[in-house]
Amino acid sequence: MTFLVFIILVLLPAIEVISRLFSSTGIVASSVLVQHLTLWVGFLGAAIASRRNNLLSLTTKPIFSSTEPIEWKNLVGKITSIIIVLLLAYGSWLLVQVEIDFPVKIAPFISRWFALLIMPLGFLTIAYFMFFNSFKPWKQKIVVSIIIVLIFLLFIYVEPIQESNIFMWIAILVLGLSLYVGAPIFIGLGGVAILFFWRDFTPLSAISAETYRIVVSPTLPTIPLFTFAGYLLAESNASTRLVNLFRSTFGWIPGGTPIILVLLCGFFTALTGGSGVTILALGGLFMPILIKEGYSRSFSLGLITVAGSLGLLFPPSLPLIIYGVTAGVSIKAILLAGIVPGLIRLSMIGGWAIWQGKVQLVKKTSLSLKEVKSSIWDAKWEAIIPLFILFGIFGGYATLVETAAMTAIYIFIIEVLIHKDIKWSNLYKITLDCASLIGGVLIILGVAMGLTSYLVDAQVPLHLLEWVKSTISSKLVFLLMLNIFLLAVGCMMDIFSAIIIVVPLITPLGLYFGIDPVHLAIIFIANLELGFLTPPVGMNLFLSAYRFEEDMPTIYKSTLPFFIVMLISVLVITYIPILSTWSLN
Repeated sequence: MTFLVFIILVLLPAIEVISRLFSSTGIVASSVLVQHLTLWVGFLGAAIASRRNNLLSLTTKPIFSSTEPIEWKNLVGKITSIIIVLLLAYGSWLLVQVEIDFPVKIAPFISRWFALLIMPLGFLTIAYFMFFNSFKPWKQKIVVSIIIVLIFLLFIYVEPIQESNIFMWIAILVLGLSLYVGAPIFIGLGGVAILFFWRDFTPLSAISAETYRIVVSPTLPTIPLFTFAGYLLAESNASTRLVNLFRSTFGWIPGGTPIILVLLCGFFTALTGGSGVTILALGGLFMPILIKEGYSRSFSLGLITVAGSLGLLFPPSLPLIIYGVTAGVSIKAILLAGIVPGLIRLSMIGGWAIWQGKVQLVKKTSLSLKEVKSSIWDAKWEAIIPLFILFGIFGGYATLVETAAMTAIYIFIIEVLIHKDIKWSNLYKITLDCASLIGGVLIILGVAMGLTSYLVDAQVPLHLLEWVKSTISSKLVFLLMLNIFLLAVGCMMDIFSAIIIVVPLITPLGLYFGIDPVHLAIIFIANLELGFLTPPVGMNLFLSAYRFEEDMPTIYKSTLPFFIVMLISVLVITYIPILSTWSLN
């Protein structure tokens, strides 16, 4: 089913573009159907990720596996996760019941309640896989089932404990422990949202309503579409062709191969929207190349770790799109604003790489016009992808979602039909892998939006604004404090949930201090890029340690020089707003 839903998701926007070329009306309610198909892809993908035990978490070791003897910390994490998912399923079902009582059509013959049905079914499926992956013996299953049912009923039917401060603090500590041992990120966000709404006697369907609202927003289908395009590229030999192209073009200068790595990783990260895919897919390709050319292992480790996040300021960066959706800022303006700061950041990292090439006495390769010509011809189809995307986004001929769909189809034609790097039989696996990643991201966005809704209802942004007004009077001091705060956020949270939760808090502050909303968006993403490298828990640090089997102190040491360079670039982007706002003038 996931494969079929994904194919329809790709084809519907493309049909709209083709219909427009022939002055036809296209498919009725196509855009609304695409938005709701994104909801289905998200929950089906999350179920697949749960089955595979790779839902996004703060650790690289999953906890949903059967172990003997049972570790009590892992047991707490498992039970807590399952209960949270069941409560989210219960809240989703309450929302479906409301829609059944007051039906609304989203397309001919399709009611909204039917589209929403994937939410409780998806959560129940996630809980099912968590349970059966974690407990194998029947005695364990029976005992744990009884515990889960009792705690679930406690939340649903026992009202007195809702006002107990002691119970709330215990529950929050349990959630923190669960995240520490490896529970998925969405469990922590969803758990806190459930506790807050539950304490206020607000139906849990409020969380599901916010999940639905964010996932079916008009521009969010770009996430699965661009990610699918990135996966097709990563699974083909496109990276090899692009490496050959960049090596023949830049390999003759000192630091040529590191510059190639920076450019290529930036390209892949911009498409996939996540540094993890880039580090895992391209890290193994570049590490032996860098070491063979004479670069130290420490330098190579640091460069690959930092390069994984360098594309987040370039179109069609998914974090920039999500920021625009959350803050209500023009997505095209944000995508355009990120280009110059992104180029500056690439130039600074590239400059450091060139310097290291000289310091480490790395031999240069000679420039061969024949090789340049040959590599350009081999990679001609992939080389124009950035131009294809930019033309689609800024040319005015297609919407952002349509551009994403056409990009996916274009890359499919290149890699499957022209180069034939991907066999038809592999498309199913690639689609499921892509859906698994998308599901992990979208479910985080959904439950994070529920938590954000509570914070807004509780007037937390307003209280924060009043506190900042009474504490900070200088715009420069505010920007410095904002940088420090966002660095802490970036190293403690994934970028997607950070956007959903933090953006509503800082947007009023930015307006108060006269910071352009587009400039604030670039400051936010630039800081969170650096947060990926910030000890002790920057996400790229863990991914690199996992990929190259290194201990964390080694990763910290290797990334320190790049962290300093990235920090300087953050300060440049923060305090020179014209770099981000030039397109608005």
